[in-house]
Amino acid sequence: MLIQKAYKFELMPNGANLRGMRQYAGDRRFVFNKALALSQRYYRRFKKSISYKRMCGQLPKWKRLHPFLKEAPSQVLQQSLKDLDKAYVNFFKGNSDFPTFKKKSQGGGFRYPQGFELDQSNSRIKLPKLGWLRYRKSRTIEGLVKNVTLSSKSNRWFMSVQTERTVIQEIHPATTSIGIDVGITRFATLSDATFFASLNSFKQNQTKLAKYQRKLSRKKKFSKNWLKAKSKITQLHTDVVFSTVL
Repeated sequence: MLIQKAYKFELMPNGANLRGMRQYAGDRRFVFNKALALSQRYYRRFKKSISYKRMCGQLPKWKRLHPFLKEAPSQVLQQSLKDLDKAYVNFFKGNSDFPTFKKKSQGGGFRYPQGFELDQSNSRIKLPKLGWLRYRKSRTIEGLVKNVTLSSKSNRWFMSVQTERTVIQEIHPATTSIGIDVGITRFATLSDATFFASLNSFKQNQTKLAKYQRKLSRKKKFSKNWLKAKSKITQLHTDVVFSTVL
């Protein structure tokens, strides 16, 4: 059985790492917004979106017009266009609203689909054009790393590592099964005709509950004795629920 799992860790970047991450997050947002503006003009004219492949063809042109984009990893910019393409797909399927422009105040983030190197023994990861970054290792990452996403929140940076691994699904040793029908007249009836009578837990405890409630009514509200009496009633209700379920 194939299992996908994500691990999230806080990063401990140095000054150069921080400058790079902030720049790449800004570049990613810039490309997303530029592509969205182009898509909107295209949509108004042709009533359809531009494909991801055609949009990627605009990247070399944008890099010539905006040289700062050359400093960002190409795959980060490409992933930004993939996110826009996915947003359009969800919109046309009716699963989400029309894509909106990204704001700097919304926080930054970007994704690496490849080119990274994970060194768990030293709690660090190597990312294209960022180099080695240390992270706070709280657990061991298991499986093949598929992608790494960096995000910021309250001036702190985090990485989410998406993994994939194959595990052997355990087979239960039982060779037979049985069905259960829960009812009112009978608490439970099994498929082999065996049945269990209703527990009537509330009815059995009705007298005790009335006694506790009378005591509660004679106490000063929110006093210590009132709180003790209230606690007994709450516990009795809990016992009734659990005895009914079990």
